[in-house]
Parts: sequence; structure tokens; C-alpha cells
Amino acid sequence: MYLTIKETAEYLEFPESYIESLVYQKKIRAIHDGEQFLINKDQFTTHIEQMENYRKLVEEILSEPIPEDIDVKDED
Repeated sequence: MYLTIKETAEYLEFPESYIESLVYQKKIRAIHDGEQFLINKDQFTTHIEQMENYRKLVEEILSEPIPEDIDVKDED
């Protein structure tokens, strides 16, 4: 499935200008049909999987309770 730059930006949650610059730098493969760039959606599956794993890791880290410090002494 091919996406336009705008659709790709929405799919990857990046600004359109950033996606366009990556296309011009040839960091994202794209086809120019004379009017617009078309980008194959399948090339981002690894990126999406890695981002999902990263989000899960961050959620796990943030949900861990803060352990009590055994060196804390109750001094008034």
C-alpha cells in the first residue's frame, strides 16, 4: 500500500516537513509519480514495532513503585 507524504506523516506521527526532508535525503524510499511522492507503507513495520516495544518499556518503568530506602531513619 502506498501513502502520500501527508498520510505517511500522520501514520508515523511526524511533521510533513520532516518526512519530506527524509525523502529528499533518500532515508525513506519513495516513488515520484510526476505530481507527488508515494511511499510504501511496509517499509515502516520494523519502526512501528520498535516504537510499540519502547512505549511498553516506558509504561513498565513508570508503573513500578518507588522502593522504600532502607537507610532512611525516622529522626525528628
